[in-house]
Amino acid sequence: MLFAEVARVSREIATTSARSRKTALLAEFFGEAEPADVPVAIAYLAGRLPQGRLGVGWAALRDRAEPATGASLTVAAVDAALTRVGEVSGPGAQAGRRALLQELFGAATAPEQEYLLGLLTGEVRQGALDAAAAEGLAAATHAPPAGVRRAVMLAGALEPVAMALLARGPEALADFALTVGTPLLPMLAGSAKNVEEALAKAGPCAVEEKLDGIRVQIHRDAGGVRVFTRTLDDVTGRLPEIVATAAALPAERFILDGEVLAFDGAGRPRPFQQTAGRVGSRVDVAAAARSMPVHAVFFDVLSVDGRDLLDLPYAERHIALEALVPPELRVRRAVVADPADPAQLAGAAAFFSATLDRGHEGVVVKSAAGAYAAGRRGASWIKVKPVHTLDLVVLAVERGHGRRTGTLSNLHLGARDEDGSFVMLGKTFKGLTDALLEWQTERLGALAVSDDGHTVTVRPELVVEIAYDGVQTSPRYPAGLALRFARVIRYREDKTAADADTVAMVRAVHSGG
Repeated sequence: MLFAEVARVSREIATTSARSRKTALLAEFFGEAEPADVPVAIAYLAGRLPQGRLGVGWAALRDRAEPATGASLTVAAVDAALTRVGEVSGPGAQAGRRALLQELFGAATAPEQEYLLGLLTGEVRQGALDAAAAEGLAAATHAPPAGVRRAVMLAGALEPVAMALLARGPEALADFALTVGTPLLPMLAGSAKNVEEALAKAGPCAVEEKLDGIRVQIHRDAGGVRVFTRTLDDVTGRLPEIVATAAALPAERFILDGEVLAFDGAGRPRPFQQTAGRVGSRVDVAAAARSMPVHAVFFDVLSVDGRDLLDLPYAERHIALEALVPPELRVRRAVVADPADPAQLAGAAAFFSATLDRGHEGVVVKSAAGAYAAGRRGASWIKVKPVHTLDLVVLAVERGHGRRTGTLSNLHLGARDEDGSFVMLGKTFKGLTDALLEWQTERLGALAVSDDGHTVTVRPELVVEIAYDGVQTSPRYPAGLALRFARVIRYREDKTAADADTVAMVRAVHSGG
């Protein structure tokens, strides 16, 4: 497949807001694609590089070779060239990457150059891997849309499903089943302003502690135990104490969902950054485990001894969890059979207060009837925190002045729109400690794509948790909304930009919905 074709489809997706048109464009694209090209082409449509970060700064992209007069680059050739760029290291690496990029840009036409630049700077955000892409794939392969959506959920990505369907047709859907050892994207929670609102939405439910740790998925089979993060990274080797905990449970095969966190001497959870640092440490893991052991706390089970539990109601999954996991390893919870009962409502509110007193960040209200919606922000899970918070993406940052001269200080904050782009909701420099400011300056400097001397535009990759006092109408920003008194709580490097909160969520908060 020619790279120019991917660039063309991406441009057309970007210029249409109609879901049906996007689906048709993607159906046509999938129908013409070679299966071997699909994984890379889908990544490009989604605005990401399969190689990840290439260490390419704006300086290497500023002066580009003259464009080619005709399209000849293939998807495979572009992928191979960018792989070579990512492999350059050592002294002279920047010059080496620049030379390879010049060669690649010289083989690209002007529209291809523009698209390449967007890919390398993180500015291609079309939302091409949403439900429209699954529907387009279903249409191109004559497969049932529901079956395609479920296969994508179980595979954790569209690419392997597309490759299999294009090669073998609808029968390939049978390949995608819940499998111990293959992680799937975790279910996520929506938000409510308070416990009462969450209970009204959930109906009969349980109110669980919301732990401020690292989300993990534990897989055990005859081959042993594996531990995956919410982004499906394998961290088994970093968490020997979690492996030991899982190995001691009374089942041969299972998939558990939970959190890993560290506690202080008083039994209270340590700050998130400390837990994240411990989980992220790759150096002398045994010593790290001795100095700061982490503990697993489980709240769901997806499979036990070959039985797939995904489609069971939460109440039934919890019965299976109780049979597998002892109470000390399960999240605390309060069952609310009738949210309209004043006594039960008061009990839920008391549980929320007690959870905060124990040092946790809030609660998650879970509908008793809800299935496990892997990879989605399911309506049957609703989180409640004592303050308004959002996970937003840093879009740009302003150079500091006064005592902050020499730093990157004032953050431009964006929420995720339905088309995969990001919409600015405000700025803040509040809540930054000197240490966080120093870290932020270095980290955002590495993500820079342009700099006008005052504002540094960055690749929209870094997620930051923001507290705010409310949302107000504002003609200053594209969504017509702005955050009031926004302040930084922490950076969330355990989340990707795709996990950021949406403009629709912010608008719902503003309207009281």
